[in-house]
Amino acid sequence: MKSMMKKVLQFIVFVAFYFFASLAHADIYQRFFTAVGLDDGKTVSALLARGFDPNTPNERGEPPLITALRDGHFEVAEALIKHADLKVDQPNVSNETALMMASLRGLSDWAQRLIGRGAAVNRPGWSPILYVASGGDVATLKVLLKAGADVHARNPAGSTAIIMAARFGREDVALALVAAGADPRQRNPGGQDAMAAARWAGRESLAEALEKKRGGS
Repeated sequence: MKSMMKKVLQFIVFVAFYFFASLAHADIYQRFFTAVGLDDGKTVSALLARGFDPNTPNERGEPPLITALRDGHFEVAEALIKHADLKVDQPNVSNETALMMASLRGLSDWAQRLIGRGAAVNRPGWSPILYVASGGDVATLKVLLKAGADVHARNPAGSTAIIMAARFGREDVALALVAAGADPRQRNPGGQDAMAAARWAGRESLAEALEKKRGGS
């Protein structure tokens, strides 16, 4: 009987410990992501120092570094990138990485720092150069190219970076891609080249500029 009571008490203690430990973890989790949302780098640093995993995704499955770079919360990003256990290429549920987000946002300095931490410049499917082509800037493009980004990379639908830039990105990025060796004559599976993509987007001046570049190539 005493042995049975002892086992019951041990079980109750275990359940109570697990319950309160779970509550404590949930509280830290909530505090951490509230701090991420407020760009509260001091609180994020303090929680990381207490052992919170810098790679823990939020409720949407997004690592905090991607969230911080997307939202321009650079104090939080600073705390995260300094952490030794950071997995710099941990993707979100859309398979986007922090370097892809920095490329899209035109954060050239952050792109450089992420590459310095070992971020992959070339990836199968969507890659950072396709993101900088869609919305980044020339400075960030140059960072990627210097690190060995493939100027001929294609997205899963078969469009090249120059086609993406002609359709969605900045004109100077499109022209810089051509200067770096991208061929505006390359077509996607739908038969569209960079000039056609620019015209599809109503960007006749860019299409004409690419035509001139093509003629000089």
